[in-house]
Amino acid sequence: MSSELIISVSGLRGIVGDTLTAEVAARYALAYEAGLEMGPIVITRDGRGSGRMLADAIATALASKGRIVLDADVAATPTTGVLVRSHGAAAGIQISASHNPIEWNGLKLFGADGRVIPATAGEAVIERFHAAEPVKLTANGNEGDANIRQLDETLSAHLQLIEEIVDVERIRAANFRVLLDSNHGAGSLLGRHLLKELGCQLELFGGTPDGHFAHTPEPTAENLAEVAPQVVARGAVIGFCQDPDADRLAVIDEQGNYLGEEYTLAICVDHVLRQKVGPVVTNCSTSRMSQDIAEKYGAPFYRSKVGEANVTDLMIEHQAVIGGEGNGGTIDPRVVYVRDSFVGMALLLDAMAARQVSISELAAELPRYEMVKAKVALAKERLPAALNALKAHFSDAETDDLDGLRFDWPGRWLLVRASNTEPIVRIMAEAADAAAAQAICDEAGQVIAEV
Repeated sequence: MSSELIISVSGLRGIVGDTLTAEVAARYALAYEAGLEMGPIVITRDGRGSGRMLADAIATALASKGRIVLDADVAATPTTGVLVRSHGAAAGIQISASHNPIEWNGLKLFGADGRVIPATAGEAVIERFHAAEPVKLTANGNEGDANIRQLDETLSAHLQLIEEIVDVERIRAANFRVLLDSNHGAGSLLGRHLLKELGCQLELFGGTPDGHFAHTPEPTAENLAEVAPQVVARGAVIGFCQDPDADRLAVIDEQGNYLGEEYTLAICVDHVLRQKVGPVVTNCSTSRMSQDIAEKYGAPFYRSKVGEANVTDLMIEHQAVIGGEGNGGTIDPRVVYVRDSFVGMALLLDAMAARQVSISELAAELPRYEMVKAKVALAKERLPAALNALKAHFSDAETDDLDGLRFDWPGRWLLVRASNTEPIVRIMAEAADAAAAQAICDEAGQVIAEV
């Protein structure tokens, strides 16, 4: 199998044994380490079998440079951010390929502030990585191994932070029966403890974090088709479905209906703003639901470029009370500036308990939109002409070139973004119904095809 190593400003991904090897991972980790202040580095992984091999290579390489390495083994991505802060570490490295298939793995980089590193820092890592010589890996037992320390307790700090943002006793009193599908990723570790601390009767699927996914790991409706009926069969009031590194959360209601990931953030935004009105930040590809909710409460709303680091940059700049991305990634600054499925679970249960309503009722209150996605082949050199043609064609829309090109009309929007890895443009539209959203996508695709 052959592939390209996918490198972005926040990390890299590749197929293990092909583009991603122990040497590549160690070289990339050293390229990051070279720009850091003094201090330990936390290493975590999402449960995939290849993660241990990569973690060992990275730890050994860092230790050989005199770094103290805090090896937390399997942990969720948001837990990594909390561990970096609670241990006063200089940085963190999470080994995960997120929702990619089992043959993939990757590295995600965290700064000393416990969040994914911003673009400027990531660009510097990429430059050093490409300029670096291959790393000579050494076997275990060298003198640097004394710098590698195991973290045996990794959950309590994260758990405590989450408990502080909800009314724990109120949730316990509700005695919710909950289904959690961690799909053999890292989410079951804290997920099990959190839901039991919240007094839930727990039905846990995929609770062993070994990376042996029971279904395709991205928590989409198609991939959760066999999980959804189990919510009803087990008598659960809600189904929580995580991706392998547990930074994303999709929801299934008590009737077995897939609500999806966009609803996770929107319901959390509504619940938080009911308690404290403040700025809200989402990225430019997130459903308009969160913007409408912010406007309902009179809260300032800001839209960032796509990417978790871009969302958190803007959240910090505007002191947002809640933010995130429509892929089910809720970010609550009271916990950590990282997309966090556990925050999503706690806030949703708190909303249900506070108002004594079902998750389907909470979802029904939201503004109704349907989102459609498509892609069109387009050579890179034709992109400027295509964007100009779209501007001329959709001249009645409000335009924004923050990230790609976005068109906004009352109650609907269109986003066109070029792929960084393929000669295509991705088209995304949202409207009151799927047919209207599809029509916008089709119209944009036709304009691009005629360039």
